[in-house]
Amino acid sequence: MEKTKVTTIEARDFYGDKCLVDQVNTNKSHSRKPEGEVHVFEITDDGQKKIIHKSNLVVYLGRETLAQRLVYLDNPYLVTPTRDDVLYWFGVGDGGVRPADPLDPVPPINNDEALYSNVMISDSTASYGDYHVSGGLYPQTGFYKKKFDDVTFEQDTLNDGKYLVVKVEVTIGVNDANGNQLSEAGLFTAPNDDPGSTGPFSLFARVTFPSLVKTDERRLLFVWYLYL
Repeated sequence: MEKTKVTTIEARDFYGDKCLVDQVNTNKSHSRKPEGEVHVFEITDDGQKKIIHKSNLVVYLGRETLAQRLVYLDNPYLVTPTRDDVLYWFGVGDGGVRPADPLDPVPPINNDEALYSNVMISDSTASYGDYHVSGGLYPQTGFYKKKFDDVTFEQDTLNDGKYLVVKVEVTIGVNDANGNQLSEAGLFTAPNDDPGSTGPFSLFARVTFPSLVKTDERRLLFVWYLYL
């Protein structure tokens, strides 16, 4: 029997002093940007792990969502998300690399508001969300979002408690998104996490990584750390 390959993609998004600081206007310029990184681990047949590490950038829309929740006030310049949206959903795509080199990810930019090329996760799993009939931005008929497997809080013990860490885990199983070369993923907010939810969905964070061919012999585990 063919062994299932387990590939782990770890994304780390830093929202703390990388982009959010207390200051008064001193007419001085400050260089701040939200930074992140992604690690790809693949467990080989002999149990060893291969690793790829790339720098990344977290998106601006997610920080606006945090700000709205913090003061419970809708930003009048945004259509979505609203202050009532919650981080519930996960999606994948194949638009994260340069066509000439599928192993060379193109980092996200602050103004990203969606995945560059959506990939259907399941055509029949009713607990998934964001169902579309094929056409336009959605190449196949089926569900394009999946709820998180687990969300936990962790203490940032390695940095003397500098950050509060939110750990999000999602599995793209052996029956999910097969036949695609995945190279991007996103966390999404929505008003609810009901099975079959139609959203609206708003991108919170996006990550890119070298293309991974998804087959029914490979299971992908996404572990996304949000450092706040």
